[in-house]
Amino acid sequence: MLEIALHFLGTRPRTRWELERRLDRNNAPPETVTAALERLTDLGYLDDRAFVRWWGEQRDRHAPRGRRLLELELRQKGVPRDVIEEMRGEPLQRAAEDADLPETEEQRATATLESHLHGGRLPDDPKALQRVGMFLMRRGFDPETVRRAIRQHQSGKPVDD
Repeated sequence: MLEIALHFLGTRPRTRWELERRLDRNNAPPETVTAALERLTDLGYLDDRAFVRWWGEQRDRHAPRGRRLLELELRQKGVPRDVIEEMRGEPLQRAAEDADLPETEEQRATATLESHLHGGRLPDDPKALQRVGMFLMRRGFDPETVRRAIRQHQSGKPVDD
């Protein structure tokens, strides 16, 4: 069981739920699966809190998402609600090479907007501007954050409300 689990963990960090599902597919007795999960947790290979930090960092690096969508993705990966709520208020610990990654919800929205526009300008047409706003909302950003990101992009400087 441990060999299968370590192989599965070798590609990327996993949640306890993901690993449990993977081990259950091998028709192992539940007590064997539980023992393997506990052993991997004790060894530090299985940690849902570390997974939440890693997932958030990967999202910030490759495809920033709003808090709501990020939390939905984590729930789909089997992260317990209490772990998500606990990690919600925790500031992300960034390595020196990650200093350019967005830290706040507004910075994530602005980075997503700039990526979507490929460095271009926002459209002048109100309908097209509305579509851009809806794009950001589908990425999990709340309406106020979307408005602030659009105003910031239009003015070229942070917006204080």
